[in-house]
Amino acid sequence: MNEIVSRYCPRIDFDSYQDFYENYRCIVPERFNFALDVVDEWARLQPEKRALIWTNDAGVVKEFSFRDMKILSDKAASVLLGQGIQKGDKVMLILKQRPEVWIMMLALSKIGAVCIPASYQLTPKDLEYRCTIAEVRALVTVDDPELLDSIQSVMPRCPEIRFCAIVGENVPADFLDMRLAIAEAPESYSVPWNIALTDPLLIYFSSGTTGMPKMVLHNHQFPFGHIVTAKYWQCVEDNQIHMTQTDSGWAKFAWGKIYGQWICGAAIGAYDTEKFTPEGIIAALQRIRPYSFCAPATIFRFLIKEDLTGIDLSFIKYTSVAGEPLSPEVYHKMKELTGLEIREGFGQSESSVLAATFKWLPVKPGSMGKPAPLYKLDLLDDSGNSCDDGITGCISVTDTTVPGLFTGYWKDAAVTAAAWHDGVYRLGDMAWRDADGYYWFVGRNDDVIKCSGYRIGPFEVESALMEHPAVLECAVTAAPDPLRGSVVKATIVLARGFSPSDSLKKDLQNHVKRVTAPYKYPRIVEFVPELPKTVSGKIQRNIIRNRDKEK
Repeated sequence: MNEIVSRYCPRIDFDSYQDFYENYRCIVPERFNFALDVVDEWARLQPEKRALIWTNDAGVVKEFSFRDMKILSDKAASVLLGQGIQKGDKVMLILKQRPEVWIMMLALSKIGAVCIPASYQLTPKDLEYRCTIAEVRALVTVDDPELLDSIQSVMPRCPEIRFCAIVGENVPADFLDMRLAIAEAPESYSVPWNIALTDPLLIYFSSGTTGMPKMVLHNHQFPFGHIVTAKYWQCVEDNQIHMTQTDSGWAKFAWGKIYGQWICGAAIGAYDTEKFTPEGIIAALQRIRPYSFCAPATIFRFLIKEDLTGIDLSFIKYTSVAGEPLSPEVYHKMKELTGLEIREGFGQSESSVLAATFKWLPVKPGSMGKPAPLYKLDLLDDSGNSCDDGITGCISVTDTTVPGLFTGYWKDAAVTAAAWHDGVYRLGDMAWRDADGYYWFVGRNDDVIKCSGYRIGPFEVESALMEHPAVLECAVTAAPDPLRGSVVKATIVLARGFSPSDSLKKDLQNHVKRVTAPYKYPRIVEFVPELPKTVSGKIQRNIIRNRDKEK
């Protein structure tokens, strides 16, 4: 029996989804610090237990034990304290998947500072906004030349920043060499303050498709929510390797690369890539050989367009997907090519996994599965009433007292109150529930298309389009129409070997008519080289809509 997870979950084995949903419990102690009570505790109990298996584009492989992670994070904590970082200070990390991202997150947890993970794709404007509004005191980043130029250009306008540190070889004169500083730092440190369970741990800038990003605040209870994420959806196992492919600036990192996985005793597989390619991820999987693997839908969409003949992925026993819905066509094609059965999960930066096709449930391709036991999910109409099966409603959390749910949008009480009031948190995502209790994603409330009296969810049209071999990626939106108010538009990135043409447009339109209700077919088809996306990879349908309105 796992020595750590059993401390917080009195029962960890269940016979069925119903047993799991009704009887799963997580006991949150009065005091808890993930770095001290999980990572350092593994280092005490099993110092040589594998914690991290890391690889990069060059094929280098490095392994770190829990003892390594304890020592290195202790030394990093000493560095931070020596630089004047105190409890509650905000520290931004832009570290891709360097080993230091784990080391720094643990060090910040140990001293009670607040971690703000960020993407290396941020523009100078993005950086200035985030550093200013979040009162960032320090910034630790990789030595990417373009990123360093951006940081140096905004530093004069971010007076709260006390120091910047670099992980890498190119260290400007005014920056701290973090690797050298950690190597030379003492292993012992002390903090003159207490760290409470309700103190802030993490701030994620949400990658919403409209407006300025919101600051999603999590406290030290947050890791407990991810026990369900890791053990019962991703199906990680003690002493096995779990690999989630994501940049450390995304909330998917918290979901798949640190908290629940280490509580459950799994080792984390990390592929630190400078640019995603299908060939690169396939090679990395061969080196790391994870027992369980999770990736965004985009990766699976690219993989099914590759020749996977002779590629052995049999070491992967469980596969999962989250971040955006996975179309049934991608699911079926991956299973045909690799034998892998992809289990979908659903949630937000604001939560741990809210619903999933958990290990006991048969997969219904295209469905997000059933609710997680921590959260009481419901579908609510505009008046706040529960929707019957088959009726689209807003996905809502009706028990907001559980670990794993954010504490609010920092510095934005009005936005928090708009989404979270009367004891209910409304996600803004629309779905319907079938007679078996499975939830089916429709789209963001703003993305649902109203055409000639019909309500059309973009995902169902996108799923139909993805079945066509010419389609690599697509976004379905509402385009203005003087007669119908709005019509369905498909913006499409073509797969290799296909070129835009009027005949292809007609073929795609007829294909949608055949596989779904005819009124849902896209009356407008536009071919583009790429889709507009947030830094976390989510398609920004609002940008497409706004461009169409301006035409």
